[in-house]
Amino acid sequence: MQSSSSQIALVTGANKGIGLEIVGTLARKGMRVLLGARNAKLGGAAAAQLKEEGLDVQFIELDLGRPETLRDAAAWIEKHAGKLDVLVNNAGITSTGDGSPAKADIDAVRRVFETNFFGTLAVTQAMLPLVRKSEAGRIVNVSSGLGSITLNGDPAWEFAGVKFLGYNASKAALNMLTVQLAAELRDTPIKVNSADPRFTATDLNQHRGYQTIEQGAAEAIRLALLPEDGPTGGFFNSSGANPW
Repeated sequence: MQSSSSQIALVTGANKGIGLEIVGTLARKGMRVLLGARNAKLGGAAAAQLKEEGLDVQFIELDLGRPETLRDAAAWIEKHAGKLDVLVNNAGITSTGDGSPAKADIDAVRRVFETNFFGTLAVTQAMLPLVRKSEAGRIVNVSSGLGSITLNGDPAWEFAGVKFLGYNASKAALNMLTVQLAAELRDTPIKVNSADPRFTATDLNQHRGYQTIEQGAAEAIRLALLPEDGPTGGFFNSSGANPW
């Protein structure tokens, strides 16, 4: 990649947890980082906290359920930076009512998909023209081991009993976005990959995870900083490649 001092990154869902850790780490490596969040108060406070460290971080309103914020954010980046070097699609939700196929509430499944897949697709499409202007663009989709169809089908897997149709299927769909977008961009310098944070203690799981936030963010950060000879179209955790 080009010198980090000339790079600009956008991280979605970044006012706390893994997203905030990604923002801070990329900024400490010299990048200008846009902290995307739907809540202006929380996003602004998180960005201000990092600015106090002397980091080049700025809040930008980004609500995956409000397409106008995606358009406005893309227009702002075009005007003030002219390109986007790194896009980390971190925003994601769970929903009360999600569950096994026989019991899941259809509306809950739909809510999860709206953010985790459709919203992420919309952000990616809005930002892709800017990523194409980078010398070496990187797109990282923060997925989950729960999105692996192979692992879901293995009764011996440690999380085999975690059957949330909406969440698991939305992450599987996100992985499909990774594979297809990487193929579409194979003749460009852009690299597209999925990152599995593994079971990390966050608000999403009521902090039951066995990894720290720093550990959970590490793979997405690595993929955001891939060198020219790095992989594209893959699904990785901190131990290596994940099965699809």
